[in-house]
Amino acid sequence: METFQPLLDAFLGEYPVLLPCKAALCDAAELLISCFSGGGTVLTCGNGGSAADSEHIVGELMKGFEKKRELTGAQKAAFPATGEGAYLSSRLQNALPALSLVSQSALLSAVGNDNGENLAFAQQVWGYGKKGDLLIALSTSGNSENVVLAAVTAKAKGMQVLAVTGEKESRLSAVGDVTLRLPASSPRAVQELTLPVYHLLCKAAEDAFFDG
Repeated sequence: METFQPLLDAFLGEYPVLLPCKAALCDAAELLISCFSGGGTVLTCGNGGSAADSEHIVGELMKGFEKKRELTGAQKAAFPATGEGAYLSSRLQNALPALSLVSQSALLSAVGNDNGENLAFAQQVWGYGKKGDLLIALSTSGNSENVVLAAVTAKAKGMQVLAVTGEKESRLSAVGDVTLRLPASSPRAVQELTLPVYHLLCKAAEDAFFDG
């Protein structure tokens, strides 16, 4: 985390509107790094634009974001030295394990039909989640029923919750271990602040685990 402060200061210089979130951003970065340090996995969920952000976050964590994350010598040695093995070992990148809960259409529709649409994310958290994992729950209003239920389920599984919402107190902000209440209220404005925030956090995590 010692490298995070200069990164955060530069970020807030670019996005001064987020200065009120400075302490929460530090806590969020610590939460994310702690999850990966303990061997945990990040789960993400949200609706609409927040669903797209959920996918985007996973994309930045599961492969190189600003760094190449090349395999180590020991990792490369696990592959055959020629043919497909050489191709894979030279091109695969190390990952920070993350899973978006918004993409599994068959499962989402089955849960929605059989149990209730508001349980689609909660069912996945119950099935995938374990103690030490982190749920990143995105809701511009902070009151999206399916996201709130996922967060409550995550707490029951011993997970921690990073909530990303608009500026108002909400059901989700009450559940989050850390809540980033972004200083905006309209969905458009909240989502426009959400992207640079998770880029900051993904970079912080990448810097914590990878050189180069």
